[in-house]
Amino acid sequence: MSVAIASFAVFAASQVGTPGPANMALLATGARYGFRRALPFMLGVAFGKQLIIWPIGFGLMELAERAPFIFLALKYISAAYIIWLAWKVANMRLAMGGSSDNAPSFAAGLIVHPLNPKAWAMIVGGFTAFVAPATSTFEATATIAAVLLGCQLLMHPIWTLAGDRIAKTLAGTSAEPYLMYTLAALTVASVLFVLFGGGT
Repeated sequence: MSVAIASFAVFAASQVGTPGPANMALLATGARYGFRRALPFMLGVAFGKQLIIWPIGFGLMELAERAPFIFLALKYISAAYIIWLAWKVANMRLAMGGSSDNAPSFAAGLIVHPLNPKAWAMIVGGFTAFVAPATSTFEATATIAAVLLGCQLLMHPIWTLAGDRIAKTLAGTSAEPYLMYTLAALTVASVLFVLFGGGT
């Protein structure tokens, strides 16, 4: 097998299903706007990963070797963006029945993974650890893209729905600010772990 699909699926599920910047954003969005209104954002997050899988598969890794400063810059720009999102989460307050302001759009979801260092690390790890030498670029990229999208379409709704259920329990209570502070702190911690802890 040119791509170790079963092994990669286990790896992908473990990465997509565990806390990280994207899942924290989904949790917070579901909490703020409710599951149904968060669906466009959730789908944008899922499909946004495709925007980096295909360029990586078709040569971005070669560019990374020739110009590593680009990826160093990207890493810190990404971290700054996710930390900014965390600051917004910390200052959000839930609303019974969903907020009256506009929920994040599909387009807003699309940019989450391209600016998510965990996503980059996950995809690079997929290409380097689960693709056999001499595998065609298209086969490797299409396989990794399909497996990751499948995992996301299964697990991202769970995180979004969890946020919705949490909101129904805690909105308007004294615990609400502490929930949002905790979500923000987890988001920052997940970014710092990826940047400095060697995690994926």
